[in-house]
Amino acid sequence: MMRPKIEAMADGDVEAIARLRLEAFFEGTGRTLEEDVAGLRGLIAADGFEAAFVARERSRPIGSCLLVRDEISSPHDLTPWLAGLVVEEAYRGSGIGTALVKTVEAHAASAGIGTLYLYTWQARGFYEALGWTAAETFKQDGEPMLLMSRKL
Repeated sequence: MMRPKIEAMADGDVEAIARLRLEAFFEGTGRTLEEDVAGLRGLIAADGFEAAFVARERSRPIGSCLLVRDEISSPHDLTPWLAGLVVEEAYRGSGIGTALVKTVEAHAASAGIGTLYLYTWQARGFYEALGWTAAETFKQDGEPMLLMSRKL
């Protein structure tokens, strides 16, 4: 298992991470690179409650995970969220996603947060192995979606 270096996202990471995110989450949605870059920049410039972390291989960002107050178009009135977990394909399965999730959980716990939430469908088993619990299955834009939570 490689030991990636996990750090707070810096301005220089934003474009590379936005490209990863567009490929992973926003294929066919019309979201542009500029929009995602602006969203990430806003997040890292915010009040410090919300947070963005990156995993680096040498100095190159290869993955990211966020702590956000509000999840995009959420039908649930819950906060805060673990969101946007993404790892470059070549590095998947090597423990980086786990390390990123644990970093966000630790940040949230240190901020006094009792429960975190996330949405997933494909990654249910990954999160369950990390102690997350399935809370509710629902449909979003006709697609199945799962709300999960984690007590910190």
